[in-house]
Amino acid sequence: MARIAGVDIPGNKRGEISLTYIFGLGRSSAQKILSEAGIDWSKKVDDWSDEEAGAVRTLISENFKVEGVLKSEVQLNIKRLLDIGCYRGLRHRKGLPVRGQHTKNNARTRKGKRKTVANKKKATK
Repeated sequence: MARIAGVDIPGNKRGEISLTYIFGLGRSSAQKILSEAGIDWSKKVDDWSDEEAGAVRTLISENFKVEGVLKSEVQLNIKRLLDIGCYRGLRHRKGLPVRGQHTKNNARTRKGKRKTVANKKKATK
């Protein structure tokens, strides 16, 4: 197990997969980092030398926004949308899907658990 960018990445997995445990790094960026560091993608993290781990650390800190910095930037972007009151900001505020999805049947992730609305009974004559 190695500690990179404040995250313990699993040592028993391939380097390419382990780096994706860091928020802000996907497969392609992990492959790019390992190629620049001169490490084989399929080499397990436990097999990395200290120099290789250090090279990965420096590449990530110099070239990528990850973890806390990236999360705070995303939150600031959402807050900006809320403040200017644009359509996307209103959707964020209401907790509805932001990117144009339909909400009649799905969108449960954004809308949350179903809230049943009772029907009004018709008055009898």
